[in-house]
Amino acid sequence: MAIPIRDDENLEMNECSPDEIKKEILEKYPTKVARKRAKQIVINKVGEGCEVPEIQANVRTIPGIITQRGCTYAGCKGVVLGPTRDIVNITHGPVGCGFYSWLTRRNQTKPESPEAENFMTYCFTTDMQEEQIVFGGEKKLKQAIQEAYDTMKPKAIAIFSTCPVGLIGDDVHSVAREMKEKLGINVFGFSCEGYKGVSQSAGHHIANNGIFTHVVGLDDTVREGKFKVNLLGEYNIGGDAFLIEKLFEECGFTLISTFSGNSSIDKFANAHTADLNLIMCHRSINYVAEMMETKFGVPWMKVNFIGAEASAKSLRKMAKYFGDQELIDKVEEVIAREMPAVIAAQEEVRPRCEGKLAMIFVGGSRAHHYQELFREIGMDTISAGYEFAHRDDYEGRKVLPTVKVDADSRNIEELDVHPDPDRFRPRKTEEEMKRLQEEGVEFHDYDGMMPEMGDDKMIIDDINQYETDKMIEYYKPAIFCAGIKEKYAVQKSGVPMKQLHSYDYGGPYAAFQGAINFYHEVDRMVNSKVWKYIKAPWQESPELAAKYAWE
Repeated sequence: MAIPIRDDENLEMNECSPDEIKKEILEKYPTKVARKRAKQIVINKVGEGCEVPEIQANVRTIPGIITQRGCTYAGCKGVVLGPTRDIVNITHGPVGCGFYSWLTRRNQTKPESPEAENFMTYCFTTDMQEEQIVFGGEKKLKQAIQEAYDTMKPKAIAIFSTCPVGLIGDDVHSVAREMKEKLGINVFGFSCEGYKGVSQSAGHHIANNGIFTHVVGLDDTVREGKFKVNLLGEYNIGGDAFLIEKLFEECGFTLISTFSGNSSIDKFANAHTADLNLIMCHRSINYVAEMMETKFGVPWMKVNFIGAEASAKSLRKMAKYFGDQELIDKVEEVIAREMPAVIAAQEEVRPRCEGKLAMIFVGGSRAHHYQELFREIGMDTISAGYEFAHRDDYEGRKVLPTVKVDADSRNIEELDVHPDPDRFRPRKTEEEMKRLQEEGVEFHDYDGMMPEMGDDKMIIDDINQYETDKMIEYYKPAIFCAGIKEKYAVQKSGVPMKQLHSYDYGGPYAAFQGAINFYHEVDRMVNSKVWKYIKAPWQESPELAAKYAWE
């Protein structure tokens, strides 16, 4: 029996305007829901004389609508602290929570020696049962910490609260203090119950506060190196951090710590001795960067090592900050050495990819950064959005004074940080900082995603499956980028789906070599004929038919 083949060559994008598409999407919602979603779906306008449109973000997902989001616990344990190899991270809660935050990411690490500790292959949990839910779980938590210490002999143990812990009132912080005194190692807890914020973002903030309070600044040892930096918001998915680390070494930068890919607790403790903080994922890590500057005097700047041009730009900005001519020359030498292979890969791939459309709906800064890679091979990101962003991630940090703090944000403690009387040390004088800014080196700033996207692109915050289906129907993209929850539904529509949270089994995609890897993988995905053979089950024999109650 012959398998029907879809004729993609004759499939054209609908001629609807973005405004018409938005209107049609909203028509399916009840009035109140439509009114709220209208503020989270905007048509980008960034042309001459245009203000970047305001978008509503960091608000609760509408009950009953399934979106991409994870929980506060996932942001704290799964994202920020999970990639650290020598902290025993214990999930205080059901086994499913621990397994989920451990399984779903591909954070890699490379210990300094075969004897060095690496606990990332283990999933630690108290496995709360009905007995602990009724009578309390603190006793079981103490037993778990003791068992972890006896078995692993770690330098530190972190405790992560899940929803039941907050509901029954277990005090993980008092348990941490008690076990820290008993064991003589660093034990600290996070009140990161899943329901505590609107998304993973709350967990990032809580993780930043905890690691700054309990670890950063514990070791004042000054490491050798002339140009010392920290890389913040890089989690080494698929080995990205390995490529960036190698690049820094070749240029002459000394990497003190990475928060938290391929890192260790000792490096966190020593991070305040660096001379510059580099932020990759703005949303997940900007808090600790700001607190380190306030307390220790370490300035921060936004960088991006996704995309060849972005990598080169970031390296040049770093070199300009230090102002050493030998360093500047070395950076240019490395860029000149790497770019020919990049350009050759672009020229090979671009004829097969040019003009094709991409959509990117992922967390962190990835929906922004990965547009660089698509642009470099001639592809256009027609629509994008984040799952847990705040307005400044979209519009830029200039909007921060106008952002209203809602009730959910007030659930998260704001640390009162002051300059350390003994260790605060400005890395640059006021005159030097002013001169660098006049020369185009930006500090404490992030322009956001929307200013760099073209006019009439659709920006959707916290996209749901219905909207995903409609956007695919309207735009017929060549590739859709999201996470595991969206993967199979998208692929059943006959569109290749690229995971950018775990990379599936691809990567790394950072720096120059990573860009080449990405070009070739996207080329294979968007030009594979297999997608023509896919016909979704509901297209062949729909099993259910229904109408919305409000229709």
